[in-house]
Amino acid sequence: MKILIISDIHGSSYYAEKIKEINEKEQPEQIILLGDLYYHGPRNDLTEEYNPMKVAGILNDLKDKIRAVRGNCDAEVDEMISDFKFEQYIQIKVNGKNVFFSHGHVYNMDNIPNKEIEIMFYGHYHIGFIEEENGIIFANPGSISLPKNNSHHSYIIFDDNKIVLKNINGEVIKEKDLTK
Repeated sequence: MKILIISDIHGSSYYAEKIKEINEKEQPEQIILLGDLYYHGPRNDLTEEYNPMKVAGILNDLKDKIRAVRGNCDAEVDEMISDFKFEQYIQIKVNGKNVFFSHGHVYNMDNIPNKEIEIMFYGHYHIGFIEEENGIIFANPGSISLPKNNSHHSYIIFDDNKIVLKNINGEVIKEKDLTK
């Protein structure tokens, strides 16, 4: 299964349009959104082309592929404009591995929810990375709209055999082969 993982859109219709382009190019079977979809949050600058209702329309067009976790900037009212449900976290098996998806403000590399997790994806920090620690792979797609610390506008492609962090132009930033 090929999964597109995106986090921290923060209401940018400009970068939500990029999600449509990435979806067309990458052709994932599923899109997992790691939270902070519409609101920019009090600590962030306004995103490029800030328009939460337009973002909702773009994401709703992809609703058949989307699963979303709730971020710290997402509110109950955000579900009212979304044609998909917000979950606290998502835990699935991919190619026999226990995979966990979270926004990152609660569960992350420093707070693992259970011992069975082999791969954990989370956003929140706006910096993309793929790291392995104590036998667990941790990956963060960064923020598609508000990257921090000179990192890229980025996303992750996850399939049965690899995790690839890419910038919004599709160029590989980092890759982890899961067969080794």
